[in-house]
Amino acid sequence: MSKIVKLKKGFDINLAGKASKEIANFAPAQTFAIKPTDFVGLQRPKVLVNEGDTVKAGTPILIDKALDQVIYAAPVSGEIVEVKRGDKRKLLEIKILADKTITHENFGKIDLNQDRNALAAKLASTGVWPNIIQRPYGIVANPADSPKAIFISAFDTHPLAPDYGFTLQGEEKYFQAGIDALAKLTKGKVHVNVDGSKPVPAVFSGVKNAQVNQFSGPHPAGNVGIQIHHLDPINKGEIAWTVNPVGVVQIGKAVLEGVYDASKVIAVTGSELTKSAYTKTYVGASVSTFVKGNLNSGHVRVISGNVLTGEKINLEGHLGFYSNQITVIPEGDYYEFLGWAKPTTSKLSYHRALGLFSFLNPKKEFVLDSNCRGEERAFVQTGVFEAVTPMDILPMYLLKAIMAEDFDEMEELGIYEIVEEDLALCEFVDVSKHPVQELVRKGIELIQYS
Repeated sequence: MSKIVKLKKGFDINLAGKASKEIANFAPAQTFAIKPTDFVGLQRPKVLVNEGDTVKAGTPILIDKALDQVIYAAPVSGEIVEVKRGDKRKLLEIKILADKTITHENFGKIDLNQDRNALAAKLASTGVWPNIIQRPYGIVANPADSPKAIFISAFDTHPLAPDYGFTLQGEEKYFQAGIDALAKLTKGKVHVNVDGSKPVPAVFSGVKNAQVNQFSGPHPAGNVGIQIHHLDPINKGEIAWTVNPVGVVQIGKAVLEGVYDASKVIAVTGSELTKSAYTKTYVGASVSTFVKGNLNSGHVRVISGNVLTGEKINLEGHLGFYSNQITVIPEGDYYEFLGWAKPTTSKLSYHRALGLFSFLNPKKEFVLDSNCRGEERAFVQTGVFEAVTPMDILPMYLLKAIMAEDFDEMEELGIYEIVEEDLALCEFVDVSKHPVQELVRKGIELIQYS
């Protein structure tokens, strides 16, 4: 039975630079990259190609020796121009110079009536499987596991996030095919969670083989982890899977057409762009074509993803595998003497004493930079973490348990229910300036590998 959940805790970060509802004709990206660092938990990467090799979209280019049945595929066809490594030969990215016309490996249409394990193995061999993420831990799922349920958040409440109802227009049959495939992989339910404060987009409104739930409230209402907590919380020993709507469509295309189609519509956003809009590209696209020549200033921070959970990249960097937006904001590498204490209406803060007057105009769009306006200091109890986390956990005590490496406390306080994005807002409102998301990942790894 569908559920309606109204959340009150949270905070919306209203930034300038939203993407206009149009598909912009930016010049097509020339290079695309798969970055192993995007895949949390990838332990022993093995490169399957060499510089100079030619590949098609869907050609296997990387595997994890610890989970070798899952292949990481080329998003486009073209030539492998660089296998980039860092310190101690750590694999950083595999770069492809794309063909002008993309060709695909043909895996053959996938029969959904086959055995569950055979279906999982087939999907794992096509390149679409990394879209399926396991909770707890937030790692790529193991095809051999059977999750108790699968959760899909059909809306995103992060700052400047794309509107999936717009980006997935016309993809209804592929989304449904993806849902049908996922429903075969679990004995439980497939949950599609939509924004209850808006009309349901056509791509989600008629979906079958899934339970459609409505969530409303401020960010992080769109986080799938928050939704799992209110629908079917994860306890120790349980496994659930999550999939982004874009990933569901990719799975559907693999089922119906037998190809790995890594195309997607992304949002190009941020206050420092001359033009903020949507554009069609492929997974791992070089961002330079969307950013260079489209800047209001020269001193900016380019982010693959959103300002809360995204990754800082340079102007020649590439879009992350799971990123559906690019954000460009002013760089904040300056010192502002007593900046936090100056009365102003230009700064946004959850704290009224610090944000000063910004709460009087909740619809105002703010231009924020990357400056933290302070350094790490004593971790004081304020109660604000609990006020922005719509879960029945105690984030402050959980983070302190992680810092103390107290395994029993971490388990009791909810470490199995969260990944970094679920407490990213805590990092934004934290007056102590602690790296909350880094602490969350540290806690997860302590539990995972203990």
